Amino acid sequence: MECSAFTKPFKALAVLLVSSALIWGWRMWVDGVLEASWRSSGWLLAALIMMAYTEWHILKGKTSLDSTTLKQTWMWNKQVSVQDLAYARLFRVRGLDWLIAPRLYVKTHSGKMAAFYAADPFMLAEFKRLAIELQQKTAP
Repeated sequence: MECSAFTKPFKALAVLLVSSALIWGWRMWVDGVLEASWRSSGWLLAALIMMAYTEWHILKGKTSLDSTTLKQTWMWNKQVSVQDLAYARLFRVRGLDWLIAPRLYVKTHSGKMAAFYAADPFMLAEFKRLAIELQQKTAP
């Protein structure tokens, strides 16, 4: 099973914010607010590049789950073995799933922690099932 890590409204919000920042930066440059030097404009350019890089990963991020592995593509790819999971808990903001992607926090037996985002209701159902199974497995 594979789905987008982030919701369409969240992706649209990311595009809107980055586009607005790019337009704002361009207007500052054209209006002469920024000096024509790398010292003053370099910081703005660095911030815009970082924002665009993050936006790209928001738009392209995928979460996948199969019988052996839970993975997410992101700025750095995350991957954990399902057999190695010691703990899992699904966090969500009820009523705002359409905007704020719910996430599954996991901890492995070796102590590695990771968060996996999912925007698909079927993936969320699998996340919930996985968390319940782990809880039952560790219950006395």
